[in-house]
Amino acid sequence: MTQPRILIVGGGAAGLTVASQLLQARPGLVITILEPAADHYYQPGWTLVGAGVFSLEETHRSERQLIPEGVEWLQAEAVSFDPEHNQVSASNGETISYDFLVVATGMKLCWEAIKGLPEALGTNGICSNYSKDTLNYTWETIKNFKGGLAVFTCPPMPIKCPGAPQKIAYLADDVFKRSPEVAARSKVIYATATPGIFGVPTYAAPLRKVVARRGIDARYNHTLTEVRADKKEAVFSVKEGDSVREEMISFELLHVTPPMAAPDVVAKSPLAGSAPGGFVEVDKFSLQHLRFPNVFSLGDVSGMPNSKTAAAIRGQAPVLVHNLLALVDGKPLNAAYDGYSCCPLITGYGKTIMAEFNYEQQPVPSFPLDPTVERWSMWIVKVKILPWLYWNRMLKGGLHERRFIPGAGQVVTLSD
Repeated sequence: MTQPRILIVGGGAAGLTVASQLLQARPGLVITILEPAADHYYQPGWTLVGAGVFSLEETHRSERQLIPEGVEWLQAEAVSFDPEHNQVSASNGETISYDFLVVATGMKLCWEAIKGLPEALGTNGICSNYSKDTLNYTWETIKNFKGGLAVFTCPPMPIKCPGAPQKIAYLADDVFKRSPEVAARSKVIYATATPGIFGVPTYAAPLRKVVARRGIDARYNHTLTEVRADKKEAVFSVKEGDSVREEMISFELLHVTPPMAAPDVVAKSPLAGSAPGGFVEVDKFSLQHLRFPNVFSLGDVSGMPNSKTAAAIRGQAPVLVHNLLALVDGKPLNAAYDGYSCCPLITGYGKTIMAEFNYEQQPVPSFPLDPTVERWSMWIVKVKILPWLYWNRMLKGGLHERRFIPGAGQVVTLSD
């Protein structure tokens, strides 16, 4: 029997995890990964690079060493999708045919959506942990801060790692307070486009206490629209009920999290849904495309209403693999993703709230501890354990032990 050809577009965390799990489940599958980048980064570690805990190189591996043995790697990017004919066109001129397609391209960062930002980033105290090119500048700016307003922004959702914009604010606040003189001259503002500190009420409550304890000025419904680097001014659109006003904040340090969306090649393709952002239109439980049955998607580019984190991929990948292989075999797709995501909310050096939750915004902790408490042990998990699991378990196909409840009512247990 001829093996079906599976094309995975994207060789990041999602694509590599799915490829590894597919081969573990069914050795000999014909799998191709379409990915242009020669370098792979553990992006969940970038907050810690910007805070001086990790070096950038500690988050880096060669893409080639991560491609599973037996998987073909085409080092090119997708330039168009033709799901009607089961084909993807690549930047190297090839047209790749497939029997089954997995879309895992990740998101694009829309720096240009903020006027004046692209040319200002990396200068005049304007930094970001969302670009590897400015990570080291973030740390330089924070550790050399002498006082004034330090502003940390968060754009409208969805973004990858929704907690990251505030985590760096807490870490920077710790650095500032190491010097009584700097602390006395400093004020931290967290200006977020969201209506609250965090989207899951269970974890929002302790975070509000963190903000109050630290004396951070949290400003909600604030969307950054312009950066005036020469004047060190940040311009925000502020929503107040049904009205919108403009607010300008002067700064000495500005940490920007840019708006995000699906890559243009996805957003302009038949795979995208009608919702804003251009994400792949999939069933939120099965991860199967709503209109093209042989197409699946996971990770940041998928249109599921979950929190976009690397941990979410641990929950999604086994479901996708289970259902894709069921489709190959002509069987029902009976595994379902419950919306699991995890956001290690760093609230300072040595303190982390391990926020795990599902589609229903219910806490689903992996540890027999109150998940709303700041803990040193969860800091160790974030700094030591999760990076090791990423490189040595997740990308190599290790399954995240969770139970996924399908619509049929039975429970499918997916574990090692």
